[in-house]
Amino acid sequence: MSVTGIGEFGLIDRVTARLPQGASCLLGPGDDGAVLAAPDARVVASTDVLVEGRHFRRDWSAARDVGHRAAAANLADIAAMGATPTALLVALCMPADLDPAWAEELADGLGAEAATVGASVVGGDMSASPTLTIAVTALGDLGGRSPVVRSGARPGHVVALAGRSGYAAAGYTVLSRGFRTPKLLVEAYRRPQVPYAAGPHAARLGATAMIDVSDGLLADLGHVARASGVGIDVRRDAFEVPRQMRDAAQALGVDPYSWILAGGDDHALAATFPPAVALPDPWRIVGRVTEGTGVTVDGEAYDGPTGWDHFR
Repeated sequence: MSVTGIGEFGLIDRVTARLPQGASCLLGPGDDGAVLAAPDARVVASTDVLVEGRHFRRDWSAARDVGHRAAAANLADIAAMGATPTALLVALCMPADLDPAWAEELADGLGAEAATVGASVVGGDMSASPTLTIAVTALGDLGGRSPVVRSGARPGHVVALAGRSGYAAAGYTVLSRGFRTPKLLVEAYRRPQVPYAAGPHAARLGATAMIDVSDGLLADLGHVARASGVGIDVRRDAFEVPRQMRDAAQALGVDPYSWILAGGDDHALAATFPPAVALPDPWRIVGRVTEGTGVTVDGEAYDGPTGWDHFR
């Protein structure tokens, strides 16, 4: 069976039937638009796209895994603004011979990841395309707080990280070399573990700047440094290299810190805080905001790629 056989609207019916709706959804899929509660009177919005062959491979990840990844990439952006995610809109462009079961399992992954934060998949669109593409728009609620933007870091602030760094990049390298283990790293690439609650919590703690680490820690902290007009120095000894990562790095001839400092797709949250703020778990200090420009490691320029660039 293919999507051609059941048609666009048949597939929409099969997919939407699998999507539970959360408390913020007043009217879900089925009309020209969804209706969401917006008690803050402001809506945080972000969008991201996954393209087969560029962001995922079907021989590396099951459809449900891709759904989790697609949702996580967008939900993490909402959390990085200090907001709570409320809804996802999904556009799916697919080859006409795609098995409908793949789209259904993708929906399962999207819905399951959204449900972890009480959000819903409330609508979207479908189209035929020679390249399988998933475009997701996420919406969120600030709960009366100001958004945490990238431009608030000041010299003397600490840089802290919530979540994992380097695990997904290590998993990508493992898969690209034709291996399927260590499972810890491969699964981190397939389904990131995002500390969603840490975003709104950071806002309540007084975070001055925040960003989702999607392209690499040094690259994304570079966005904060540029927006804030400051320098940022990261401490290498702030990161523990887990045994599985150390062993994989040795076997593959890779410096594990290249994964930790420049690898993306874990969707950790990086934020800056005034030095007097007591940071609870899962936040840990990994560096300092300094006078100057750019991002350094242990006071020195980093010799190597700092992250992912979609056009390189």
